[in-house]
Amino acid sequence: MTPKRIGFVGFDGVVAIDLTGPAEAFACVAIKEGQDGPKSCYEVLTIAATNQPFVAESGIVFKPQRTFKTAPPLDTLIVPGGVGLRKTAVTRSVSAFVKARAGCTRRIVSICTGVYGLAAAGLLRGRKVTTHWRHAHDLAVRFPDIQVHDNAIFLKDGPFYTSAGATAGIDLALALIEEDYGPRVSLAVARELVVYLKRAGGQEQYSAPLQFQMESVSRLSELTTWILSHLNQDLSVETLAAKACLCPRHFSRRFKAEFGNTPADFVERLRLDEARRRLSTGDNTIGNVAASLGFKSPDAFRRAFERRLGVNPSEYRRRFAATPKVLVPGRRRGVNGFSIAIKAA
Repeated sequence: MTPKRIGFVGFDGVVAIDLTGPAEAFACVAIKEGQDGPKSCYEVLTIAATNQPFVAESGIVFKPQRTFKTAPPLDTLIVPGGVGLRKTAVTRSVSAFVKARAGCTRRIVSICTGVYGLAAAGLLRGRKVTTHWRHAHDLAVRFPDIQVHDNAIFLKDGPFYTSAGATAGIDLALALIEEDYGPRVSLAVARELVVYLKRAGGQEQYSAPLQFQMESVSRLSELTTWILSHLNQDLSVETLAAKACLCPRHFSRRFKAEFGNTPADFVERLRLDEARRRLSTGDNTIGNVAASLGFKSPDAFRRAFERRLGVNPSEYRRRFAATPKVLVPGRRRGVNGFSIAIKAA
């Protein structure tokens, strides 16, 4: 099987993790062909305007493998973000290369402020895009013909994919791997990379647990991490109060005073957020999802889901579930009879 070629655009002032994070995700996926060792499913190339090294914002130095003139055909072209891309000369060079390749490349992707390179090429007119929340307003002002969504992790509109910054680039890379090889392979890569949670594109950049931790300056700040790891267990006020070393009554008052809602409401939100993820990526039954997330019964789960999201779990899964493919890590089936291996990072 011919590896899919992924090209990353490099330039002075790139954000290193926007390039290396997704690149490592792609590099994890390999196939086992007969008695031969694993062969990479992706060929990752770094491409720049010249063959000279370029320096990331953090000071890390990269050596490009190809130039804009010598780059081979690509399956996917990825433009990372970085302050360098918001400089006129670099933007002009990158956008010209992206525009020239757009018609013959299956997917055009931006990470964080890499979207400026796509927008300057005129490729995103009328399309829905996202970027790091800090730059969303500026992007919307500079390119008023683009529909900017400032709080999505990543978005797809046609062959164009845009994402928020830093770790959101890994989330997008996992989504692209899922498109190519199915959800089980993508989840195996997430596990190999020790990603805490494989996030869907529509999820908010500013999550409820993060908001909880940022707003809390007390012993409650670490409680969300513990809750997320114990969603299937008893998360009553009494249990949470004991974890915070407070009496239940005092805990409830402090929680509501700091966060504006009750502990029960917060726990239900986290459980339903996780339920949405499981319904969209897995093949569990409604009953299994309910039980695994601590709901008393499937009916209680359905009522809570419909009350908060306005749709029942079965209908949600029908709308949003990824179509599973036959690729299963470690089993003797897959593309053209190959099995999929996940290389250690």
